[in-house]
Amino acid sequence: MTLNRRHLLGLGAGLPLGLLLPGLSHAARIGQAAPDFTLEDTAGRPVRLSGLRGKPVVLEWLNPGCPFVRKHYQGNMQALQAAYTAKGVSWLAINSTHDASTDYLAPPQLGRWMQEHKAAATATLMDEDGLVGAAYAARVTPHMYIIDAQGTLVYAGAIDSIPSARVADIERATNYVRQGLDELLAGKPLSQPTSQAYGCSIKYKNGPA
Repeated sequence: MTLNRRHLLGLGAGLPLGLLLPGLSHAARIGQAAPDFTLEDTAGRPVRLSGLRGKPVVLEWLNPGCPFVRKHYQGNMQALQAAYTAKGVSWLAINSTHDASTDYLAPPQLGRWMQEHKAAATATLMDEDGLVGAAYAARVTPHMYIIDAQGTLVYAGAIDSIPSARVADIERATNYVRQGLDELLAGKPLSQPTSQAYGCSIKYKNGPA
């Protein structure tokens, strides 16, 4: 089952685009197969989720215009990306901001922003139609997901336990993504598979997911 900007297989295929987002808002569920998708990175190269099978994957919803994203891109997000990609985890940053939004960055601009901030994501992907974001019920930036090596969704929610835009709160927060990845890589079940995501609402083409 693969999602891309133009086609949906098994998740509401054939529906008018305006009906697609609400219909997909609960497609991704903890303990079930993560919806497959193909998106282009900021250089126009296609990346397919199922092509990464065999290693854990982190999905990070991203909008550089969001103060909560900027909080974590003071070094926290990059450190997580670098630490876990070094351990064999694939990290996909996804931007579902519609191209009519004032927060939208075209692929080359977003690619430069990630380079300037020394991001260590495996790929930065464009989802302007919002189909992938809706399939995962991603509501805010950053909204975080962990998929195990078999393709099962094992975590969905916040990056950490303190819902603020203050950099000073990072150090004293419980980082749910780090905790979940450490447990997953150690062969343990995740002690907290869900949490309440916080951040800026994603600017979807058809409104909130």
